[in-house]
Amino acid sequence: MSDDELTTTQEELAEAKAELEELQVGTADREARSAHLESELAEALAELATAQDTAKARDLELAGVSERTQALESQARDAAQRYRDLALRGAPELPEELVAGETVEEVEQALQRARETVSNVRGHLESQAQAGRVPVGAPPRSGPDLAGMSSEEKIRYGLQQRTG
Repeated sequence: MSDDELTTTQEELAEAKAELEELQVGTADREARSAHLESELAEALAELATAQDTAKARDLELAGVSERTQALESQARDAAQRYRDLALRGAPELPEELVAGETVEEVEQALQRARETVSNVRGHLESQAQAGRVPVGAPPRSGPDLAGMSSEEKIRYGLQQRTG
């Protein structure tokens, strides 16, 4: 090998070493970034697992709250029904059809409306009964209408009353 070839080979070797060093630096940099990203991924996965556990716990809690809510709603409906039944027993004049509701407040409002309706109907019936009433027995006797009589007829009527 000649000196020129040796120099060219040495230069190529130097360029290859420089390129190799660049590749090694790039690889080290990529490995560092990869390690950093893997670390961040591991943290994210840990956070995800924690979030999923928290979500599961909240779902279980929500299911329990939902069950309790349904039980309480059922108890409230039962209480409203018992209140309605007791109120109707205490006020037999109220029609059952007018009193309904899912809550005690709704039943109370329906009871108030039913009382008002019964009161209005009762008042209407009483006013109709008063208007249609005929007094018992004959009407009281009243004297004749003296306004249409002449003076002579009035004197005769007066004398008849005195004598008899």
